[in-house]
Amino acid sequence: MKYLIDFIVLVLLYLFVLFRKWKAKGKDILLVNTLMYIYLAFVLFFTLMPVITSLPFILNHPYRFMNTVPFIDVLSGRGDFVRQVLLNVIMTVPFGFLFPMTRKPAVGFGKTVFFCFIMSLGIELLQPLINGFRSADITDLITNTTGGAMGFGIYIVFRPILAWALQHLGNTK
Repeated sequence: MKYLIDFIVLVLLYLFVLFRKWKAKGKDILLVNTLMYIYLAFVLFFTLMPVITSLPFILNHPYRFMNTVPFIDVLSGRGDFVRQVLLNVIMTVPFGFLFPMTRKPAVGFGKTVFFCFIMSLGIELLQPLINGFRSADITDLITNTTGGAMGFGIYIVFRPILAWALQHLGNTK
């Protein structure tokens, strides 16, 4: 139920604000921005949700500061670090792929990686605030940013095909 409230808010935001705005700009922009929005909703689901029902309780637990020792779990052999590293990289590959397409003109590697870093930093800093059982970790920040860089590399490889497909989609009325 807690997650349902967040999803309802996200759907309403999309339907009553973003969909109309993006649709007016063309089918290509609507498609790319909608894919990015869906992707970001999934990122929120896996990293921060439930948010709205947690807001009244954010001050009811101590804030755990970020672990600033990179790859400490890997170095000390704790937990399922390989799985965590892979999942953090995989989670942000779509960001690096989709983000340049949401900008006209498309942004380059530096801006894409920078915004992926900012998104990841925001998530890492908010996790322990919203949920007292979550913690922030510099390794997550590094691996998320790496995933965004890899996603941009995939975008570069497929850019000619994507440009052709989006141009044809944008020309159909």
